[in-house]
This record gives sequence, structure tokens and C-alpha cells, in this order.
Amino acid sequence: MPHPFATHAGVRRLVTAAIAAPSVHNTQPWRFRVDGAAVMELHADPERRLDVIDPRGRALHVSCGAALLNLRLAIRTTGHRPQVRYFPDGTADATLLASVGAVPAPMPALEQAELYARIPRRRSNRRPFGRRAVPAPVRGELAAAARAEGAMLAWPGPQTTAYLLGVVAAADERLAADDRYLAELRRWTSFRARGDGVPRYAFGPRPSGRGVPVRDFGAGGTEPGRDVDDFAARPQLGVLLTAGDGPADWLRAGQALQRVLLTAERHGVAASLLTQPLDRCGGTRARAGGHIQAIVRFGYGAPVPGAPRRPYPEVLTRVRPS
Repeated sequence: MPHPFATHAGVRRLVTAAIAAPSVHNTQPWRFRVDGAAVMELHADPERRLDVIDPRGRALHVSCGAALLNLRLAIRTTGHRPQVRYFPDGTADATLLASVGAVPAPMPALEQAELYARIPRRRSNRRPFGRRAVPAPVRGELAAAARAEGAMLAWPGPQTTAYLLGVVAAADERLAADDRYLAELRRWTSFRARGDGVPRYAFGPRPSGRGVPVRDFGAGGTEPGRDVDDFAARPQLGVLLTAGDGPADWLRAGQALQRVLLTAERHGVAASLLTQPLDRCGGTRARAGGHIQAIVRFGYGAPVPGAPRRPYPEVLTRVRPS
């Protein structure tokens, strides 16, 4: 098979898969650069960093890590194996997060091919979920997906879940009283058609105040026609943890999170994130050890539409050899 970076169609396919990844408030804070036909670079886009919500750049790196996982899966389906160098030495470009090569390899196992096929179908589902619990074998597969990327997905019991929900609710109240936070949130939510941000149709219903304290993307407004609904009081939460809490750990967390979300989609499990405790401060040290990089709400719910994406030419630079 031809090298995946050798043709325009091949590069387009890879980048299209990568940019389907989830990102904080759908900011899509990534750029890609192909130099010749040997290496594709993943760069952070500092102009899309959230200065108030994400002062350390943690969420930006997690978002870019999710895009990197998609890129790796897309390369595998071409009959090649990705070779990733994180934060390559010898470059003065502080935005460069990883360089990715590709070498011939056998076609991927069925599981990897299925995860790749799920990339365009993965959604952040901000609606209430039903009462059906995620079965233990599926939870085991989701935990194994996190381990495959060097992270851990823990399943808290009732007491820890109640504690986490209290932490989320307290963080949500603090953020809702922060004018700078609300202004930044409004910049990335939209009632107009655009290629990024969280559109109105993806907000989900306004939380009634009972059950899970989901983020109100309406930023405290009273949009006409928007539903108000209860969210489950005892949700199925998963907590993604890493051993450290620096840029390399955040990239690892993003790849683990995306593998977990694609595995969930493969099993028909819906998911959304409760990130309020992580906003402004970054990863939180868990009482059981490790740094919390994501709190994920899992369950079963009606399908939801996907959020928009920028066209791939906006995020790709291709350098031709002279």
C-alpha cells in the first residue's frame, strides 16, 4: 500500500480522522504539518487556548492527545504502524507536541479497525441517560482501553461518586459566579453556524438542579424553547487518572480518553465529561493516588448529533521539498 503521507487523498483521510476528536469546548486546538512524505507533525494552536478555563494548557494537551490517538488508528488501517516521537528534541517550536512517522506493518486487528470505524460516530452526549447500568464486562473493556495508553480508569463506588458529584457541584457554582469564565464560555458557544465551538443543538437540556451537576452551556441564559430536565442522581462515573501531571501525562491522558470513548461507542455506551473541577487548576490529585484528568459520565441515551468541525485545509500545512 502507498505510504499514508504520500498522496493528497491519504493525508486528507488521516487529518479528517484526527480532527474528529473531542476537544475542550470544541475549540479544536490543533494544527498538522506534513514535511515531504515522511513525517506528520502535531502542533498545539495557542490561539485556541482558553486562558481562563485552561491557564496551564492541560485541556489543550488532552484535546491534542485525543486527536493523536485518532491519527494513530487511521495510520494503522493503511497497513502501516505509526512511530510517534513526543516533544521532539532539537526544535525551537514550542507548539510541536509530536512527530509521527509510519512504517509498513500487517493490517490491524479487528478491534483496532472497529475503533477507527467509530471515530465519526463518537459524540459527547449532554442529555440525561437512562437507569440501565453499564455491564461489568464493558466496564472492564473500558478500563483495559485506558491501560493500553498508560492511564487508569477507576470506577468509584457510591460514596466516592457522591463525593465527586459534590466536588463537581461546588466547582460549577464557583465558575457560574466568575464573569471572566462566563465571557470565555460565551465565546465558544454559538447560536450561529460555525466550524467550532459548542452549538446550541449540542447543549442538551438545562439541568433542573437535581441529579448530576452538568455544565450549563447556556452560560446562565434563558434561551427560549430550551428544555429543563433532571439528570440521574446516581450516575455511572469513570475517573481517568495518570501517574504524573505534566504535558506528557496530559497527552497520554488524551489518547487514553479517546480510546475509552471509542470503546464505549463500540458498545453503544454514551458518554460526556464533567470537567468543572479541572477547569482553571488542571489535574486534581485523587485520594487513591494518581492525578484525575477526566471525570466521565457513562450510560445509555438517545443518539445526538455531532458538533461541527473546521475544514481540514484550515488545520493543515503541507511543505513540499525544494
